[in-house]
Amino acid sequence: MPLRIVHYNDPVLRKKGVKVTAFNQALQKLAGEMVDAMHAAHGIGLAAQQIGQAIQLCVVDLRETQADFDWELDGRRPPLELFMPMVLTNPVIAAVPEPEFAAEEGCLSFPGINGDVSRPDEIEVKYQDEHGTPHVLRCNGLFARCILHEADHLNGVLFIDRMDDATKERIAPILKELRKKAREAAKK
Repeated sequence: MPLRIVHYNDPVLRKKGVKVTAFNQALQKLAGEMVDAMHAAHGIGLAAQQIGQAIQLCVVDLRETQADFDWELDGRRPPLELFMPMVLTNPVIAAVPEPEFAAEEGCLSFPGINGDVSRPDEIEVKYQDEHGTPHVLRCNGLFARCILHEADHLNGVLFIDRMDDATKERIAPILKELRKKAREAAKK
């Protein structure tokens, strides 16, 4: 059974994740279960906070997307199939200096909500995989956006926090309904 993805207003979504220090079978199993949950929900990224754990761990899989993006992993450009789904622990991100641009995002913890979010188009991220091996990834487009979205989760930041006021006003009724459902689910 896939892990349960928590929805908006669950307090864990606002918690900054603690650094991963144990790269063991338990972490590898959790990462695999997160990939399964992400795929079951038809997502392209999932952070540990979204499954109720405040740790610096997220997974990403862009193999099924039609987006145009480039990447360089550890100085090379391997095919996506060789490293996705990918597991990122303890990511440290640097934006490449250039203007940000807005694009529509969704989130598995916010079913039915989409909105434009401004983000840098290109990033460099230093992280460890589920075995503790360090990597450096440089990417752009949807790949960068996905990693930035998941890294925000790891720091307790939600994509709705980055939306402009008009978008927040448009989604307010849906957020109100999600809050209500979260309260009801917490009573069970």
